Amino acid sequence: MALVTSKEMLEEAKKNGYAVGAFNVENMEMVMAVLAAAEETGSPVIMQTTPGTIKYAGLDYYLANVRAAAERTKIPVVMHLDHGNSFELACKAYRTGYTSIMIDGSKLPFEDNISLTESVVRVCHSGGVPVEGELGKVGGKEDDLVGDDSNPYTDPEEAKIFVEKTGVDFLAVGIGTSHGVYKGIPKVNVEVLASIRDVVSIPLVMHGTSGVPDDQVKDCISKGICKVNYATDLRIAYTEGVKAHLKEHPDDFDPKKYSAPAMEKVKAYVMQKMEVVGSCGRAAR
Repeated sequence: MALVTSKEMLEEAKKNGYAVGAFNVENMEMVMAVLAAAEETGSPVIMQTTPGTIKYAGLDYYLANVRAAAERTKIPVVMHLDHGNSFELACKAYRTGYTSIMIDGSKLPFEDNISLTESVVRVCHSGGVPVEGELGKVGGKEDDLVGDDSNPYTDPEEAKIFVEKTGVDFLAVGIGTSHGVYKGIPKVNVEVLASIRDVVSIPLVMHGTSGVPDDQVKDCISKGICKVNYATDLRIAYTEGVKAHLKEHPDDFDPKKYSAPAMEKVKAYVMQKMEVVGSCGRAAR
């Protein structure tokens, strides 16, 4: 199947009360592992790359990997730009062939965020590609992303204005989550999320989900989250697989040998999260 856009995928999730997992992929092996998990669970899937990952190899390299995976399966697969940090990068990803674009202007003043997001929406919608915006702060650090831990919550009234003025298809919201590895157990603010859901009709997105307890994730989905992002824990799973293999087989030098157990770790993690978000079996419906 050719790559699909996230528009219909997330609207379907919103309509039926589940979410789609969005998984950051760093190399070919992670792409293969995420696809294997999607096929085994029958889940639609979003694969995504951040600006830091793109800097490592380029938009075309990652797109080619994910496009090849999509063409080998009947599972709907989206290629998404995560945390696009400029108008130029968002447009380049769109022109390269990404089928879903995020522009993150959350660090800008409110009106400047609106202006940047609306400009990306205008370009991408001309080609039928949906856009995710962000309002509010997601703290912590992941990849080259440094979040803002001050005032972490999205204001519901600002969210309403933001969506109306920008025309975004999905909105990433600040509800107390954080990028990277948590210190202690995170606590998402479902009351803020419910208030946003009351005034915004588009699908909502949860960032910084690695490390958030599954019961909290499920609660957020029940209150309007339709896309759930996972990144840090995939990297940890992959690295643990490599380390465990080399500890037992220190003389192995073939990357295929130590990549195989790493892929199994990633696949198992992704399958479990697809169960959590409720996407299993949805690809065939």
